[in-house]
Parts: sequence; C-alpha cells; structure tokens
Amino acid sequence: MSASGGTKAIVAALAANLAIAVAKFVAFLFSGSSSMLAESVHSLADSGNQGLLLLGGKKAQREATPQHPFGYGRERYIYAFLVSIVLFTVGGMFAIYEGYEKIHDPHEITNWYWPVGVLVFAIIAESFSFRTAIKESNEIRGKQTWTQFVRRAKAPELPVVLLEDLGALVGLVLALGGVGLALLTGDGIWDGIGTLCIGVLLIAIAIVLAAETKSLLLGEAAGIEDVEKIKAAVVDGDVVTRVIHMRTLHLGPEELLVAAKIAVEGNDTATEVADAINAAEARIREAVPIARVIYLEPDIYRPEPAK
Repeated sequence: MSASGGTKAIVAALAANLAIAVAKFVAFLFSGSSSMLAESVHSLADSGNQGLLLLGGKKAQREATPQHPFGYGRERYIYAFLVSIVLFTVGGMFAIYEGYEKIHDPHEITNWYWPVGVLVFAIIAESFSFRTAIKESNEIRGKQTWTQFVRRAKAPELPVVLLEDLGALVGLVLALGGVGLALLTGDGIWDGIGTLCIGVLLIAIAIVLAAETKSLLLGEAAGIEDVEKIKAAVVDGDVVTRVIHMRTLHLGPEELLVAAKIAVEGNDTATEVADAINAAEARIREAVPIARVIYLEPDIYRPEPAK
C-alpha cells in the first residue's frame, strides 16, 4: 500500500482502538454500563476493520496472473466494503440491541468513575488518531472539501479511517452523555438511550461507507483533472490530431486503464502511426503516472454531417 493509502493513519487507529477496547470492557465489568459495552464492541470492531484494511493493502500488491491480468488492485475496495458490513453488524446492530435491552430493563451504574475515566481517556486517544488521519488526508486532499474528498477518493483507506474516527469521537460523546445523565438522574434508561444513539450513528456511517465503496467496486473513471491531462497528452498536433472518444477506469487506487480512439491522417504510414501511438503513451504516463494500462486505437476522423 502506498503512502496515499494512509498506512500510518490505519496503524495509529489500530493501536488506539485496541487499547481503548480493553479499557472500555474493563470499565463495563466494573460499572455495568451498557454504553461502555457497546463502545467496547465498537472499538473492537474498528480494530478488526483496520486489520482488514491492512490485509487488503497487502493482497492488492500481488503481481498480475494469467487469470487476473490486470492485477489485484481492487482487493482494497473489497476489504473496504467488508469494513462497512462489519461496522453495520458488529458495531451498529449490537449497540441497538444492547440499548433496547437496557431501556426495557434499566439498572443503576456502579463505580461511576470507571466509565467516566475511560471515556475521557478514549476521547483523548481517538483525538490523536483522528488528527493523524486528518494530517495524512490533507496531503492529498488539495482544494476539495471534506465531503468531496470522501466521495471522490480512489484510495478507500483514508476516508474509511476518517469516518470511523469521527464516528468514534461522536459515539464517545454520546456514551459520556448517556452515562452522565444516568448518574445525575439515577435512572439507567439514559445509559440505554445513549447506547441506542451510538448504534444509529454507526449504522449511518456504515451505509455511507458501503455506498462509496460500492461505487469504487463497480469501477470509477479517472478524476476530471486527470482526464483533461490525458486528452492533452494524447494529441501531438502532427500525426494524432484529436481524441475521438476515450474511456478511463480505475483498476485500483493507483492503477488506471486508458482506452481511446484517436484520429490520424489517412496518408500517414503504419510506421508513423505506431511511432505516434508510442509517443502518446509515453506522454500520458508522464502526465498521469498511474495510467499504467493504455490502449490507443487509430482511426480516420469523419465529422458527422450537419443536419
């Protein structure tokens, strides 16, 4: 996985979530807080998700084979989609179930300092993880808004970690609010409500992640800027006079397929056309380095007659 895959952010999130999951579960054992149980499962699910992202990045580096001639770059998309499923089922549905049970059978929180102390620690740890994800994202985000970055990013790891960390921080605040209200009122139902809110939040994030990774799995074209760079690189104004039509497809986050029909003059020799195509491919790779698979088909341009 390249730097743009956010390996540093994934490792930081994994380390934070493993430590937080253990601390939350210990707090649940001492306090009986359902919010703490839901949050410990949430952190455990997040840890598993970061493991899936690292595994997907490793598998995507395999060399192409005759059975998979375009390589395994989309493995990263598959594992990112699995993350959304885990977040929905293990994180969201469990929290909703636990919250429902606590609302119907509330009980008082004991040893309140355990959940409060752990939640404060978790907020600090998650903030550092979130800061790392933001810092790595800013290196490749450019002028895009955060919404645009999440929707347009071809490497799924950073958007996944960003949304997971954001969800974790909001979930921690909800858990702290639920525990705090339960302690202030003496009514454990607030702990259950906080747990229920965490579940709804996780399911919403999982749906967003699933929708975005589904689009990547189906196959997305290059970004508008890269498309324009490729079109400009193809035409040399001598042998290649224009791009008749072109298609691009991401074979993986850092591998782009380019297929185009290009216009050449009818009196050009086969050697001239072949040399022009080779030169165009070189210019494309220089302009957009991730354009690694290029197919250019020469044709005689015939404008459609005016109607």
